[in-house]
Amino acid sequence: MASNGNPTFASNEIMLQCDGLTRIYREGPQDVTVLDALELEVRAGERVAVVGSSGSGKTTLLNLLGGLDRPSAGHVRIAGQSLTEMGEAALGGFRNRHIGFVYQFHHLLAEFSALENVAMPLLIRGQKRQEAQEKARDILSRVGMEERCEHKPGELSGGERQRVAIARALVTDPSLVLMDEPTGNLDQTTAGNILALMDSLAARSACAFIIVTHDTGLAAHQDRVMRLDQGRLSAD
Repeated sequence: MASNGNPTFASNEIMLQCDGLTRIYREGPQDVTVLDALELEVRAGERVAVVGSSGSGKTTLLNLLGGLDRPSAGHVRIAGQSLTEMGEAALGGFRNRHIGFVYQFHHLLAEFSALENVAMPLLIRGQKRQEAQEKARDILSRVGMEERCEHKPGELSGGERQRVAIARALVTDPSLVLMDEPTGNLDQTTAGNILALMDSLAARSACAFIIVTHDTGLAAHQDRVMRLDQGRLSAD
């Protein structure tokens, strides 16, 4: 078992599976199909980059994989459990246990320190404050932020804030980490440091990574690159 009570997965096990994943939006009198019967399997420990033009549906895909949106048809399964069959309360608890999010804009809470931001998902889960902060401090140390734990986001550089966001995504020992342009707002040197950090963390973790990016260098460093075009995924 992982330290959060989640089962530990072998590297060849399927962590994420999408079957017939479809999302249709109503725009005036017309239905617009953004994702069309999409199929995807990602194994534990695998890192998959998703590339595609603006408006191709990459953000929609991430929202569906993270349980933030519901598909029009099809299923998303993470760690063997179907998100599409869960009620809202169960889905919220599942996200807290199994899914980590890293956005292009870090979405840290400005009034809280780095330590408090990272501990927040564990506190929401009901973990004792001391235990949550010990875990948060450990993961911040792993991302090279041990000396900046008490600083608030406004006192950190862009690269430091992104490291805190990555620590927050990983503190729950998730089954799946979803990243939306994780290096999009960073200079080349800082982006390279974040990339090296992701490589290191992925090597030590059995969780799966889905990384949406326009950065060809970032995409090339992943295990697979998939292109989203006209609602379908294909090997790039």
